[in-house]
Amino acid sequence: MTTEKTLRIGVLFLVSVLWLGFSGIIGWGGVESIPPSPAYVIPNFELPERAELCGESAPLDIPDVRERFDREFTIVTHSHAQVYLWLKRMERYFPWLEKQLASKGLPDDFKYIAVAESDLMTGAVSSAHAVGPWQFMAGTASNCGMNQSESVDERYDFEIASSGAFKYLKSLHDAFQNWTLAIAAYNCGEKRVQDEIHRQKVNSYYQLRLPQETERYVFRILAIKEVLSRPEKYGYYLPRGAGYAPVAVEKVTISLPGPMALMAAADAAGITYREMRVLNPFLISDIVPKGTSTIKVPEGKAGQFEKGIAAWKAEYKPVLVLYKVGRGETIDAIAQKFKATRQEICGWNQIRDDRIRLGQTLKIYR
Repeated sequence: MTTEKTLRIGVLFLVSVLWLGFSGIIGWGGVESIPPSPAYVIPNFELPERAELCGESAPLDIPDVRERFDREFTIVTHSHAQVYLWLKRMERYFPWLEKQLASKGLPDDFKYIAVAESDLMTGAVSSAHAVGPWQFMAGTASNCGMNQSESVDERYDFEIASSGAFKYLKSLHDAFQNWTLAIAAYNCGEKRVQDEIHRQKVNSYYQLRLPQETERYVFRILAIKEVLSRPEKYGYYLPRGAGYAPVAVEKVTISLPGPMALMAAADAAGITYREMRVLNPFLISDIVPKGTSTIKVPEGKAGQFEKGIAAWKAEYKPVLVLYKVGRGETIDAIAQKFKATRQEICGWNQIRDDRIRLGQTLKIYR
């Protein structure tokens, strides 16, 4: 038998054996043609039969409403890492929120709005420049009494922003006489909701056509409420003490003759620059501004901070700034720019008739 013929027979025999083995005829450990079942099956949670927000029931018997709720419910129930972070932050912020809401006679469900807005993060900033835990736009925040300047933005302060949100939501409820519409207006603006009610001749959030984000907004809050109010039902369990505890602080009201470096303020309290920024997120620059401010320091540090501020004030020397008056500027505008008063500007520059001229050089002490 030639070598070539022998090789052909050998190859044919090997192919036959491999075919028989893989086909299972001669049983090579039973190679399965059906893939094994997955080790973990992702659960499908049933949508709750009832859902309400601020005492108002969602009409889940309407198929469209039920499907919109199901979308947000499915996303939230399967956002595992995010839900655990919410559960941890709840321990820090919910007790204070619940106490404040109860004292003001407002719905306890407001606390879930803060979760939907910012994930309970004080430093949250949106692409539209909404800021802080309640995502206030600058104009709305000003209307709610929050101070904003080059060195201060009270939208970042959890307590101040929460109080502003309560006030704003209450005013929206007074306008619409309905919490669901009020919450929708919080998201897209009072005028937009009023205009759509007038145009569509419908007075229900669930039946209105609104901007897509707003159409999802209330349903997202409903889903967050459902999961966070009964987390174990959806497979979430946070052991006692595993959340973020409230930070024990003392508030100290100080009055400064001029701007104080934030690092100097931290030194006065005996804490780090980072601690000062974390405790006082409304201080958005590297200074504590001239005038009166309420500063948070760690519990037990108030006395040290007050002594440190007193020592700083005793050594304080104002810095002279020479400022050239621009076109159309007034004393009031310049005073606001430098956090001074009209009287101070006039006194420093011996101005008696409140008049300044273009190109005039003014002395400003900071």
